[in-house]
Amino acid sequence: MYERLLDRNREPSLSELAAYCGENGERFVHLNDYLSMEFGASQEVRFPYGSKYGWCVTHRKGRKLICDVFAEKGAFTVMLRLADTQFMLLYAGLTEYTRKCIDARYPCGSGGWIHYRVTDDGRLNDIKRLLNAKCR
Repeated sequence: MYERLLDRNREPSLSELAAYCGENGERFVHLNDYLSMEFGASQEVRFPYGSKYGWCVTHRKGRKLICDVFAEKGAFTVMLRLADTQFMLLYAGLTEYTRKCIDARYPCGSGGWIHYRVTDDGRLNDIKRLLNAKCR
């Protein structure tokens, strides 16, 4: 479950990535559209970090990375870095799953990276809140 598209030699289209997400395909499309419309982010389908990560949609504002959205079988995962202060400002109002992801973040400077799997509307709402903190 939650396998990623790992064939580096075959670049999928956005619609193929969304279809791969199955029942979360509409949420995948919604989040990618949201980032473009709300923050003016550019989108690029790419295979960025090596063979275990697979294909994703990378969102940037100018040259600044916002996040990577990795298509998975039946879901998708958002890879995002925030400062610890940004995480803590939102922490109390987030779901238990989101708080666990924040607690397990990979430290980096004065913040950290999370890998956040979206499988329902509650998680979609939380990742949008985190992305708002990143982009505002």
